[in-house]
Amino acid sequence: MQVIRGLHNLRDEHRGCVATIGNFDGVHRGHQAILEQCREQARRLGLPVAVVVFEPQPREFFADDQAPPRLTRLRDKVRLLGEAGVERVLCLPFNEALRSLTAEAFIRRVLIQGLGVRHLVVGDDFRFGCDRRGDFHLLTEVGQASGFDVEHTRTFTVDDERVSSSRIRTLLASGNFAAAACLLGRAYRLGGRVVADQKLGRTIGVPTANLPQPVCSLALHGVYAVVTELPDGSRLPGVANIGWRPTVGSVRPVLEVHLFDFDGDLYGARLVVMPCAKLRGEVKFDDFAALKRQIGLDQQRARDYFFQHPDAGACSSRYPETFGNDDSLPLASAPLAREAVTLDSSAGMSADHDDG
Repeated sequence: MQVIRGLHNLRDEHRGCVATIGNFDGVHRGHQAILEQCREQARRLGLPVAVVVFEPQPREFFADDQAPPRLTRLRDKVRLLGEAGVERVLCLPFNEALRSLTAEAFIRRVLIQGLGVRHLVVGDDFRFGCDRRGDFHLLTEVGQASGFDVEHTRTFTVDDERVSSSRIRTLLASGNFAAAACLLGRAYRLGGRVVADQKLGRTIGVPTANLPQPVCSLALHGVYAVVTELPDGSRLPGVANIGWRPTVGSVRPVLEVHLFDFDGDLYGARLVVMPCAKLRGEVKFDDFAALKRQIGLDQQRARDYFFQHPDAGACSSRYPETFGNDDSLPLASAPLAREAVTLDSSAGMSADHDDG
């Protein structure tokens, strides 16, 4: 698959395609249905499938930190699009220059001169251009005059409700990982490369792999029972904190994972982490001793959770099988218990940093 960054990198060989436009955040089953429409037309016309995405996403450009969190980073989105049969991804920087384009200019420069689109698949509520005048009707009108067809996307529903990124975010925030996986077509996952950090976990016998996360992709906050996929494809159960680590402090969000019964060097490795159940929200403790006690409780709750799902398997003498694929993951449909931290009142916690 080709990834083309910016209009200036388009070449003559990139012209001629069946295309669609959107954020494709999560590349969920609704997106997959759109891509199947594109593939149908691409097979008919003998052309490649191209997807136009924006970086940052338009709502991030306009709303900044008020924009909804992403479900997927750009690199993961591109990988998922490739797995769905997309052959070209045109990533346009969403900046003042692009925002200022009129709808007609966008069609001319991106779709006609840039990609040479022969067939376009977009939602009938799609709007674009600095004046918001660009819509399905305008695309159809210009397409008829310029030699490309326009087809509206088919609505994809689960339980009589349209599949959308916002619906998936709501399910994740509520701890319903089973339903989120149903809409995504796979288990929700985060990832990144392990970096060196403060190594405080090692001082209490709980070494962690620390994966910095961009703010825009932090759809979860709190402590979770997780399954982590290592570079060799093996999967291990564990517990993870996702967020700002308010007790010890962090300059950026971190995915901090402790793998059960694992002793190895993961620095520099790229990991994939799949949350299975929410244990609690992220909390600021008054001291490290209180945090240490809670970490012990979190570990035990996570171990108990995996032990109570033997059919899902895990990877230690206590858990005899392995998490072979997403279908074997024990995805919860709700948090395991109330969001309150299970410490005695003398722990002196502050809940003003609770993100649960």
